[in-house]
Amino acid sequence: MDALALPAVAVIGVDSPIGLTVIRELGARGVRVFALGRTADALGRWSRHVHRFDVIAGPLADWLPAYVQRHGIGAVMAISESQLLQLAALKGQLGECRVLCPDRAHLDIVLDKPRTLELAAGLGLAVPESWQPQAEEDRAARAATLAYPVAIKWADPNAVAPLLAAAGLPLDKVAYAADAPALRAVLARYDALGHWPLVQTWCPGEGLGQMLHMHDGRATLRFTHRRLREWPPSGGVSSFCAAEPEAAHAAQMALSERLLAAMGWQGPAMVEYRHDPATGTYWLMEVNGRFWGSIPLAWHAGAHFAWETYRCGVLDGAGAAPGAQRRVRARYAIPDAKHLVAVLRDGTRPLSARIGLALRMACDGMDPRVRHYVWAWSDPLPLLGDLWGIVRRRGRKGTG
Repeated sequence: MDALALPAVAVIGVDSPIGLTVIRELGARGVRVFALGRTADALGRWSRHVHRFDVIAGPLADWLPAYVQRHGIGAVMAISESQLLQLAALKGQLGECRVLCPDRAHLDIVLDKPRTLELAAGLGLAVPESWQPQAEEDRAARAATLAYPVAIKWADPNAVAPLLAAAGLPLDKVAYAADAPALRAVLARYDALGHWPLVQTWCPGEGLGQMLHMHDGRATLRFTHRRLREWPPSGGVSSFCAAEPEAAHAAQMALSERLLAAMGWQGPAMVEYRHDPATGTYWLMEVNGRFWGSIPLAWHAGAHFAWETYRCGVLDGAGAAPGAQRRVRARYAIPDAKHLVAVLRDGTRPLSARIGLALRMACDGMDPRVRHYVWAWSDPLPLLGDLWGIVRRRGRKGTG
């Protein structure tokens, strides 16, 4: 298709490697990209594929309709869940501009973890035992009945974030408790709030993500990756990950597709599991109904989810279809370095394990399969812009 005929796209939330990857995928195919970030230091602004960069000016409803009309933008997509919720509310208010995000009703399903787990269990997926504490119950008595350790995380982080901020409490992605007293201590932090996080039994294994692009009830693109390291090490952002063979988890991929189809999902999503190789069990953790943190790995592997979203949502399936995928790995350099430092400082780990990690990470630096979340020879300025932004922020902090 003639690049000049491709409608321009606005990408909202280009502050991270996720937004940067979306820009690279679309810009490399000739799409004019209008990049929008929360701050002037947004990572994505430095990409050579950006046609224009602007700072997000408050709630989307206040400025996006005029921005779309002024610049002749044909499609708009967003990165974060909060931005997707705002964008979903604008469907039908942006003229002929295509809003590439699910409807609010479908977003609500994936943002409600208990609801997602209930639906998944009904389809035959393995789910961890879960408990949502309530104000009227005896939480201490219930905590005494659980199998430990447990993971503690919010059922709907976006809904509770304003309440936590107003109370001066951090929004922790996940916490862990080894026994009932430890769990009660974590839950007690939120007694004054009147809302408590979801408690799940800990599932053994390693992190496994299955990414799919859904269109009209079926997957048009699939990709599986395995988490090798995270920051923080207890669980968080994937700092080093590897593409898995397409056939390695085919049966589970079929279940992932079935789950998203049952949700009526349209667009990209990652179905996140804990995979226990010893038993072959895939424990469903959650569904991320958006572009996910490890999407740079998918891009390097040839699984281009941003382009597939654009191709199906704007070009109605025309344009280049997904091609073959490559077995590569990807590293998020700064979080991965933090992972190493945290492990080296962890005196509870055997010295041999800490030294072994350092040696493996040194070998990773020489592995020809390894790519990077930010650095790319074809688009080098984002790394330089990111480093310069770090220097400037450190300078401002020192001056303050």
